[in-house]
Parts: sequence; structure tokens; C-alpha cells
Amino acid sequence: MEIFVQVLGPIEVRDTEDRAVAVGSRRRRELLGRLVAAGGRVVPLAVLADDLWEDPPPTAAGTIRTFIAELRRALEPDRPPRTPSRVIETVGTGYALRVAREHVDVHRFEDTLRAVRDRPGDQVARALGEALSWWRGEPYADLDASAWLTSERARLAELHRQAVELRARAVLDLGRGAFLVPELEALATAHPWREHAWVLLSHALYQAGRQVDALASLRAARAGLLDRFGLESVDGLDHLERDILRHAAHLTPAPRDEDRLRLLTRTEATGTYTRLRSMSTVAGAAAVTGGTNLVLAQEQRAAAAAEAERTGDPGLTARVIAAYDVPTIWTRADDPGRSEALVAITRRTLHRLGPAAPPALRARLLATIGLEHRGTRDRWAAEAAAEAEQLARDLRDPHALVLALDARFVQSFQQPGRTGERDVIAGELIDLSTRHDLPLFEILGHLIKMQVCAARGHTDTARRHVVSAERLATVHETPLVHVLTAAFRAMRLAERSSDPAEAAHAYRTVAADLAGAGMPGVEAGVLPLALLSLSMRHGRPAPTDPALDWGPYRPWVQPLLDLARGDLAAARRTAAVPPTPPADHLYDALWAVTAHTAILLRDAPLAARAHDALSPLRGEIAGGTTGMITFGPVNDILSALDQHPVRR
Repeated sequence: MEIFVQVLGPIEVRDTEDRAVAVGSRRRRELLGRLVAAGGRVVPLAVLADDLWEDPPPTAAGTIRTFIAELRRALEPDRPPRTPSRVIETVGTGYALRVAREHVDVHRFEDTLRAVRDRPGDQVARALGEALSWWRGEPYADLDASAWLTSERARLAELHRQAVELRARAVLDLGRGAFLVPELEALATAHPWREHAWVLLSHALYQAGRQVDALASLRAARAGLLDRFGLESVDGLDHLERDILRHAAHLTPAPRDEDRLRLLTRTEATGTYTRLRSMSTVAGAAAVTGGTNLVLAQEQRAAAAAEAERTGDPGLTARVIAAYDVPTIWTRADDPGRSEALVAITRRTLHRLGPAAPPALRARLLATIGLEHRGTRDRWAAEAAAEAEQLARDLRDPHALVLALDARFVQSFQQPGRTGERDVIAGELIDLSTRHDLPLFEILGHLIKMQVCAARGHTDTARRHVVSAERLATVHETPLVHVLTAAFRAMRLAERSSDPAEAAHAYRTVAADLAGAGMPGVEAGVLPLALLSLSMRHGRPAPTDPALDWGPYRPWVQPLLDLARGDLAAARRTAAVPPTPPADHLYDALWAVTAHTAILLRDAPLAARAHDALSPLRGEIAGGTTGMITFGPVNDILSALDQHPVRR
């Protein structure tokens, strides 16, 4: 049995199924923690005794040996009697923990921080954003203070501050620092002597459009440093203040073009077909790397398809469109206008090809329609996905079939309550992809399974698919996967933690990563919705921070924002005609928000609408199908609607 040790918070040990492994009393946990802190080095028995007791008793050595034996039994329940332990090794008169560094959160954190220092900014932001999400509170939080622990906590706290500052600098250099303001405010307030923290905070305030606050923050920092340390001038603060006053371009950098050169906009080939098809093929390869490449890849694919259509050759156009076969996991398009233009080109191309179109090519074009025209209730898009699937099955073409199954997946959101169908699709994607070496679609299958299991509340099973997706993503260099799985972990933290601030921090980390992922369809409005879900879970009003961008979800949330500001009349007006949520991943989440509004306003008609909409989802978790956000069990929401008195 492999184990995973977590000490960035209370000490926890979990197995590969994400089940807790009981390691016993506080003394036993402290012994395990002390071995973790040694980083794989041998800790002599005498040192352990001195660290575990302020004044070691005569029986200390025997007690430690007993604790070691009990820890070994807990961590290796299947180890045959009288065989050497592979987890806690005896070396001379001491002991060493032999758990892989990637299975110990603190070691993984240290290794990540060390590895990213010289990497490009987008990689630093993504890697450290994930690493900081592993912190669940003070390291070794369930242990009493002792000499070894005090110094170890101080060391880790400094590493944590370094990681926060390094990630913040990377995010700011990318021009995406607005989300960092609350986190950096907390850092600067807790450590007012850290000049760099104030510089980062002020820079983030500037990128959030709060120039006056940015200047006030710098001046407050300067006054504090003068009062405490007699520093009349601090270069970092002075330079940033001058840059803010002159609106220096580097403070809000435009999207960089350096990755544009990695995409193929023109080839050395002279043929139009080869050039355009290559543009589409290379765009597909680049898209999975995320960030700027994803945006540019989508632009390039659309440009190639449009230029191909202008040649007047539908066969060429069809093959250029079909050359791009990147999996789709989200039901809101990143650029709806571009997607609809591509759908229009594809439908015209199918019409021009007519019945003579090769079936495999027709299947790919139909799948493209199903994939790009998503988040709607248009029957023709679902019919295109269904026909693509049937053609691919008749042809026994696994490449066409995985694309068609992906199209059927996104079209399944046209009606609520089709989680079971998505579960079957995910299983077939994993099976097909494993047999035919289609790793990107195997990842897709695991991500869909993650969403399905989250919707059903099967979080342990979901975590297994998360681990599988991340393993494949690492091998095949698809960093977008790690952004989505980090959001899943933030959702799990929101479910388990009693501290909303801890979960909010995790969500803000995810939001910063999404801001650089090139997926505006996923990014838009997700952070505010996640923060709203935390507020609702803990009985608090909706967050009204003006820096929060609710994106396309504001119409559903506006009544709650009005209530949070104390304007009951405005809340009733905005709740009077709520729109029907689109047919996408957030359908049930938005109805959960509406149900909450109906209860607070005691609005019977609105409550009835919410009840009818959520009833097909009994037994599921509202918002769970996103794999990112949870508004709690649908059954609980329905019960609240049934039981709560409403205005007639």
C-alpha cells in the first residue's frame, strides 16, 4: 500500500484511495512528523528522545521503539511479520522515513519551489499556485510547540512567504495580478517589515484599477518602515511609486507574442492544402499547452478554416477543419463568435460536399459542429453529434469515435439529469484511448469521470481519476489539466474545511492560474461563484467586493448582491424575471443560487421554478458536475424549498 503524508496543516496520512490512515496518538503523530522534518535523513534515537520530551524519562528509548512498531503496523498493514519495514527504516540506532518525496506534501512543496526559480513566468505562476494550494494551515497544526517544531515551522513559514512572493511576481509580470490583492494584503499586514510584500501589493492594486489605493499603500508602507526602522527611503517603494504616477507600460504588460513564434502560420511548403492543413494540425498540437498558445491556436485554426473556404474547394476545407482534434471538457466556448463562425463554415462545407463526402470525414465535421456549438438547446447540434458517433461506430474508426463521443458529452448538457450518460461516455473514452494510444482523450475520460463522481458525491473515486489525469498530463505535457484538477481540490477543501478563508485562498489561487490558462470560457465568473458558494455554506451574505467580475452569471446573483447591500426592493425587482440558465456545466449551480434567493425573499413562484428545475437532479451535488464548485446536495436544497415558508 502506497501512502501519502500531509503535514502542511494537521498531520494526515492517506492511502491511494484517499482514505485516512489512523496513525494513533499525538505522540505517535509527532514522531512521524519529526521523521518527515528530517527529509529522509536518519534521526538517532537519542535525538528523537530529546525532541519528543523536554526532559526524557528513563523509558524514552523503549517508548520510541514501541511507537515505531505501531507506526509501521499502521502504515504497512500488509507487511509480513519479521520482514524489514520499507516505510520506517532502522539505520544503526536511529530511524529514517522512506516515503517518496512526491508523496510528502512538504517535500513536494520544497522541491517545486526550488525547481521553478529560473523558469518562465507562466510556469512559475502555475506550479507555485498549485503548490500553495497544498497548505491547509500551519504546518504540523495538531502538535504542541516544541523546540524542533518551532524552528521547523519558522523555516517553512519563510519558504511559504517566498513562494507567495515569487508566484505573485510571476503573475504580476504576466499582467494578471488583480486577483492577488486580498492575498497580498494579508501578507503585507502580517509582515509589515517585508518591503517586497508592499511592492507586490501596490502593483496588484494598480493592475486591479485601484491607482489611488496603490499609492496610499506605498505611502503607508514607507511611513511604517520609517517609524519602525528609521528608513527614510526604500528603493523598491520609491521606484514603484514613480512608475505608477507615470503609468509605466511594464506595470500592465500586454499579452506577450513570444509564443506566437511557436505556432505555424506559414510553412515552407508551396501547396495551399499542405500549408492550411499544417496550420490546423500545429494549432491542435499547440492548444494543449495552454496559455497564450491556446488562444493563438484557436485563432490560427479559425483563420485556416476561413482561408480554406475562400479557395472554393470544400474537400480542402473539410480536411483543414478535421485536422484539429483537441478534446473539449467545458460547455461554454472561450470565444463564442469565433466558434459560431467555425460552425457556419463547417455546415456550409458539409452541404457543398453532399452525400459523396467520405464517411470518416463527414463524421469529423459533424463532431466539430457538436463540439463548437455547445451550451445551447439547439437540437440540430445534438443530432450532428449523434450522427457523427453512428458513422464512427459503423466505420470502427477509434479516432473519429473519440471525437464524436466528446461532442455527445458536451451536447448531453441540453437536458438535466444525464450524469449516467456522461459516466458511460467517460468509460468508453478511457477504454478506447487506452487500446488505441490516444492519451489526450484518455485524459478527457478521466476528467469527465472526475466531474461525474463529484456530481454524485463520490469524491474518493473522483480523486483516483484526478491522479490518473495528472499522471498522463505530466507525461504528455498538458498543463491545463493541472489547473482543472487544482480547482477540484479547492472544491474538496470547501466541502471539508470549517474555515471559509482557507477555501477562499485556494479558489483565488485557482483563479490566478485560470487567468493565465487561455480558457476564458472556464475562467469567466468562476471565482465569484466559488466565493458565493462558500458564503452560502457558512450562512454569510454574498460577497460584494467591486473587484469581483461575475461575468455571465451576474443576472442570477444580482438579487443576492442587492440583499447583501440591504436593498430588499432592488432584490425583489431583479429576482422577478430570472433568466433560465444556459445548457452548460453551471445549470444546476445557478438554479441553486436562485433557490437560495427564493428562500431569502420568501418568493413562492420563484421557489416553485427552482424546485421543478432541480428535481431531475435528486441525489446529486449542485454544481458538482463542474468539478470546481459545490452548492451542496440537491436533496437538501429541495427540502429547504419544501420546508421554508415563502411569500404568497
